Amino acid sequence: MISVDGLTVEFGGTTLFKDVSFVINEKDRIALMGKNGAGKSTLLKIMAGERTPSRGKVSAPKDTIIAYLPQHLMTEDNRTVFEEASQAFAHLFEMEREMESINNQLATRTDYESEEYYQLIEKVSALSEKFYTIEDTNFDAEVEKILLGLGFVRSDFSRPTSEFSGGWRMRIELAKILLRKPDLILLDEPTNHMDIESIQWLEDFLINSAKAVMVISHDRAFIDNITTRTIEVTMGRIYDYKVNYSSYLTLRQERREQQQKQFDEQQKMIAETTDFIERFKGTYSKTLQVQSRVKMLEKLELVEVDEEDRSALRLKFPPSPRSGNYPVIVDGVTKSYGNHLVFKNASLTIERGERVAFVGKNGEGKSTLVKAIMKEIEHEGKLTLGHNVMIGYFAQNQASLLDEELTVFQTIDYVAVGDIRTKIKDMLGAFMFGGDHSSKKVKVLSGGERTRLAMIKLLLEPVNLLILDEPTNHLDMKTKDILKSALKDYDGTLILVSHDRDFLDGLVSKVYEFGNKQVKEHLGDIYSFLKKKRMESLRELEKSVK
Repeated sequence: MISVDGLTVEFGGTTLFKDVSFVINEKDRIALMGKNGAGKSTLLKIMAGERTPSRGKVSAPKDTIIAYLPQHLMTEDNRTVFEEASQAFAHLFEMEREMESINNQLATRTDYESEEYYQLIEKVSALSEKFYTIEDTNFDAEVEKILLGLGFVRSDFSRPTSEFSGGWRMRIELAKILLRKPDLILLDEPTNHMDIESIQWLEDFLINSAKAVMVISHDRAFIDNITTRTIEVTMGRIYDYKVNYSSYLTLRQERREQQQKQFDEQQKMIAETTDFIERFKGTYSKTLQVQSRVKMLEKLELVEVDEEDRSALRLKFPPSPRSGNYPVIVDGVTKSYGNHLVFKNASLTIERGERVAFVGKNGEGKSTLVKAIMKEIEHEGKLTLGHNVMIGYFAQNQASLLDEELTVFQTIDYVAVGDIRTKIKDMLGAFMFGGDHSSKKVKVLSGGERTRLAMIKLLLEPVNLLILDEPTNHLDMKTKDILKSALKDYDGTLILVSHDRDFLDGLVSKVYEFGNKQVKEHLGDIYSFLKKKRMESLRELEKSVK
């Protein structure tokens, strides 16, 4: 049991949260929710011991292991992937070395009656007891199992970690955490750089093998599947619900409606009382009543209604210019980088108005085919774009193509035409650029902020083939909902590369699966594809067991 008691965080005259208390029990699966800036990541860092609160404390029994995966990592080392993951057992290897050292001392010393000799015997006994209570683990097999589950292949094991991108290095850190079998795992946006298969594997691991978990995530399907409790941080305090995220949304709405009702009743009472005081404050016969009501108002604890973004902004893509019947025809396309074959003989036809998803493990060629469609890379085979195809393209590097000297507002003002110009501020607010943020220059924005700004630009351009490569990585749930709603109304052709199942649900009617150097077509939505895949993998498992 891990106890959080009276946590308060203050800085620069502002209170982030005050007197926050709760208890985490074994098998708790907690979603930590709240709007950006509410203090979620700060709370995780305090629980991980990486930050000190202004007041309050986190208590845990001796030898409790709390492991923390932050949103951003800054690691640099020369170990291989396998060696780095094996660092999860470094404390055991150190314990083994210490026992060996003490045993050597005991074998060579002759002061058998001395206090120091007895202390060494006690120390090695305690270490041995602790070491041998840890089950006889095959460390190499454990490391292999976790790394394969997180999407690595065996040939990656001997590669230096420096060859991997930030997203893959994040997975190595996650592997180390899972291998330590901690009492509490703290995860801050763990799925941002994962493909669907790795996310599903992580879900299964957290549900079936982890002790307690607390996670911040904007991946609705992920948190709905793994969590059984939701803690919301809002307006400096917390609300603790013993339900998963979807159920929490319903309960939160009921709570706010109740608060609003109490607030309205209290405001009516205050107005009536104030009116009474004003009317009779000079009347001698009413003096006691007036004084009594003044005191009552002074002592009154005001009802607060929790903040809620009530803006129902609906963004719409401009009408699509009409394209030919088949915007994209891929016929026997093969792509290699040197000796590395990405995929072979890929063939697919996308009709006008179709909505398709590209899914599969990272590195299997989803973004490569997109780049081929964009004519950014050479390839073998034939790839034809239809008549009058106008492409709107969003990729991670879109953020780096923005003019750094423009402000956020200017960036959007320059591309907005027609009625939408009157809604630029609303649109910026929906994508978290409200208030003074709209006057910031692009060059001071973080990577996530630039990504969101590039997304708004795309919403303003009249195109008939929209290609979005991992568009939701830096968007919170509300912004994702706004984008999803706009895409549902979009009347052009859509290609979505995404690992976010909840986002894809209801948006696509065909799935192209990238894997084993091939591209396979699956008719149906994302969940029928995943159901079929799971059945296939179970059948494969049954075959291998026989």
